[in-house]
Amino acid sequence: MRLAYLTTQYPSVSHTFIRREILTLESMGFPVFRSAIRPGSGVVDAADKAEAEQTFQVLAQSKPGLLLQAVLCFIGRPAAALRALSVAMAMGRVSERGRLKHVAYWLEAGVLYRRYKQEQIDHVHVHFGTNAASVARLVKMLGGPTYSMMIHGPDEFDQAIGHSLGPKMEDAAFTVAITDYCAAQLRRWVDYSQWDKIKVVGCTVGEQWFDAAEPVAEDANSLVCVGRLCPQKGQTLLVDAFAMALARGAKGKLVLVGDGEQRDAVEERIAAGGVADEVTITGWQDEAAVRGHLLASRGLVLGSFAEGLPVVIMEALALQRPVVSTMIMGIPELVQDGVNGWLVPAGNVELLADAIYEALTVPVNQLHAMGEAGQARVRKRHLAETEVAKLAAHFRAL
Repeated sequence: MRLAYLTTQYPSVSHTFIRREILTLESMGFPVFRSAIRPGSGVVDAADKAEAEQTFQVLAQSKPGLLLQAVLCFIGRPAAALRALSVAMAMGRVSERGRLKHVAYWLEAGVLYRRYKQEQIDHVHVHFGTNAASVARLVKMLGGPTYSMMIHGPDEFDQAIGHSLGPKMEDAAFTVAITDYCAAQLRRWVDYSQWDKIKVVGCTVGEQWFDAAEPVAEDANSLVCVGRLCPQKGQTLLVDAFAMALARGAKGKLVLVGDGEQRDAVEERIAAGGVADEVTITGWQDEAAVRGHLLASRGLVLGSFAEGLPVVIMEALALQRPVVSTMIMGIPELVQDGVNGWLVPAGNVELLADAIYEALTVPVNQLHAMGEAGQARVRKRHLAETEVAKLAAHFRAL
């Protein structure tokens, strides 16, 4: 079987787990053709740059060339093209992106149909159930390969109707949920007869994270937050909670690894809380730098309001670093309060401050025990070879 992977953008700074999944599949004997709707953003890792060189990115091609490829597809398959256009219009009617945007997806599908045929692709696997999944569905309508989706949340669940999540799942060969919580949400949008097509396969962490693990240093005094600076990640509230923990007597640093549209707001909260000397925003960092920040820390902290299950939690636990996070969606399936981290209700700044205070003040030997428990749990549930083997089995079953 020759696979294609399709995402909205690839490679991307937040999609290193997709790269790990592709490389593991290739080590298992699956040739994988990389494709994306548009080039990735914020790419700083050398491995991601290497991936970019071998990825077909639809919108990186010349516009006249793209239009010609789409026209050639539609001329060759007029009936299928009209059926696909009808499906695109149906998705556009319920989407806040509208019909015109879905005409663009239809054109992109024509380009990918021809490219997949040239590459002799048997099946397309899509990460995320958003616009790339719309394109994959239209490629199938044109007579192209079957497709599957890997759903992460929360974006798909926030706008399940607008993303035509149910119809996409019905047309897919199967749909992968990254957690049990995610699978439960997916069952809400399809008939019971479709439930057996929903598979649970975790995102993965590579052996290099386990190999790099080391105990928390006696003098470690920082907590690290990794992620895009945006409303759903809750970094403004996190800074407030961190300032409260310091006011209660804790001593330490907070390192925010990432960048995004809320950087100005986060910087305002840092200034308002009087913690400019204790909080650092690094901007985007490559995988090695993220690993270095985590190893130098006492643990990871995420004050998110909405998540699927962040891969960085898996990476932190693999490094034997406890995690402070919120009890939302799939996170409690991995982080166990009092065992390998601390869980608090999302949005409760006082309880988040309490957890941060504990993470900065508990004896290092307690952090060691929590870190070892976390590493054992993530190895059992999210090891790359184990989880990708499950995915490979679903591909073979096609």
